[in-house]
Amino acid sequence: MDKEQVKKAIIDGSTFLGIELGSTRIKAVLIDDGHAPVASGGHEWENLLEDGVWTYRLEDVWNGLQNCFRALKEDARERYGVTPATFGAIGISGMMHGYLVFDSGDKQLVPFRTWRNTITEEAAGLLSKEFQFNIPQRWNIAHLYQAILNKETHVREISFMTTLAGYVHWRLTGKKAVGVGEASGIFPVDSEVNRYDARMTERFDEMTADLNLGWKLMDILPEVLNAGDEAGFLTEEGAKLLDPSGELKPGILMCPPEGDAGTGMVATNSVAERTGNVSAGTSVFAMIVLEKALSEAHMEIDMVTTPSGKPVAMVHCNNCTSDIDAWAKLFGELAEALGMKPEKTAIYDAMYSKALEGEPDGGGILSYNYYGGEPITGFEAGRPLLVRAPGSRFTLANFMRSMIFSAMGTLKIGMDILTEREHVRLDTLFGHGGFFKAKGVGQRLMAAALSVPVAVMESAGEGGAWGIALLAAYARQRENGEALEAYLARRVFAGNAGSRVEPDAGDARGFAAFMERYKKGLAIERSAVENL
Repeated sequence: MDKEQVKKAIIDGSTFLGIELGSTRIKAVLIDDGHAPVASGGHEWENLLEDGVWTYRLEDVWNGLQNCFRALKEDARERYGVTPATFGAIGISGMMHGYLVFDSGDKQLVPFRTWRNTITEEAAGLLSKEFQFNIPQRWNIAHLYQAILNKETHVREISFMTTLAGYVHWRLTGKKAVGVGEASGIFPVDSEVNRYDARMTERFDEMTADLNLGWKLMDILPEVLNAGDEAGFLTEEGAKLLDPSGELKPGILMCPPEGDAGTGMVATNSVAERTGNVSAGTSVFAMIVLEKALSEAHMEIDMVTTPSGKPVAMVHCNNCTSDIDAWAKLFGELAEALGMKPEKTAIYDAMYSKALEGEPDGGGILSYNYYGGEPITGFEAGRPLLVRAPGSRFTLANFMRSMIFSAMGTLKIGMDILTEREHVRLDTLFGHGGFFKAKGVGQRLMAAALSVPVAVMESAGEGGAWGIALLAAYARQRENGEALEAYLARRVFAGNAGSRVEPDAGDARGFAAFMERYKKGLAIERSAVENL
């Protein structure tokens, strides 16, 4: 669309708004009916550590949303000379999991306990055993059961439990609902019917029956909706909450709220079977859309769903690029000591590019990027390590190749569970995040490490706010019950498969050799944790 067409679309209300509440930034993206971003707004915020619990205050949620929406309006006004007052549809996304509970009078019972907290180990372990299904510590149900085990008095007063996106959606529409992808991080979902797993909800009620809580699990969970479903409409109260100026009109269609995992899948066009995406930055996680359910529960694998309910296996690792970031800072200090002041991006580009000149296995160098623990390899804490034998070829190229291989090491161990033990097949993996910014480097080595073609699309940089805006557009524009994956393929990503890199055989052999060394060397990492 040209500028005048976008202006008319804003006036007519044929644009779509997506807002995502991320861990450090709330972002709003406005797209036209061709799904191109036309305006945006943002608000920086951060979590608080209060009484040993990571939290966000609800007043900060609304302050942030209002500032973000105001910034989006200002951006639209500066670009097109008009202020949006209505939209074709709105979508809300946010950090998944955590613990937000309210009583029958809609009063918040305890401060929001975010996904970041690791205070539910006992509950997560017991539920995983009872359900024979991996329940990670960050899931809502783990937080709820831990509160029960802790005999917290507020538990008997619970009338509603939800996520951050579900909470915002509820306040904007009056409807207590979440999308199925978001629901799958609250409690296990049965992908055959796209509802909470009936056997497991019954088992939870059996486990708590003698406590006389006054409610059963299904009484307090939000309704589960599929992508494309009508999820309510913006109320007058909701419009004023989002836009205190009074310019925003009520009655706007809302799509089901989704978590950041689901919007990431949408933004990378990885919602169809045999596709997946890998997000690699400070942490790294891969999400693989399955053709069928896994044969057994694996405690290293999280099971969630796409926004349309297809089963997804997630491999989540706590550590990825932090050690590379630390070395980049050190090299920057060295450059300054030599009288140079290179740009930060130039340092990263040089470091990553040098890795392509290294020996296939990294020249015998071994490194671990463990700034924190890694459940997949059984570490509750970590120590960044660089280890080499006297005969290792210690060059910058080999050093950087080892660092990049290390960033993928734990992910590879988790992915092998899927590809080797469960025989999961992948046609393409879509990459996004800082690991892929140095053109062609992280992408090429990731393809070799995981033995799958890796594609990177420029649009993936728009992030989850764009993903939830696409879901809002889908709720309004899909035709004759068109499936989400078909809609994205036909209307959003047609002709845009991204830059695709096939695995290189030499790189793959080198990474395999590195991984043999990496697995044996975990004993060194464990000794460092225990003694340093």
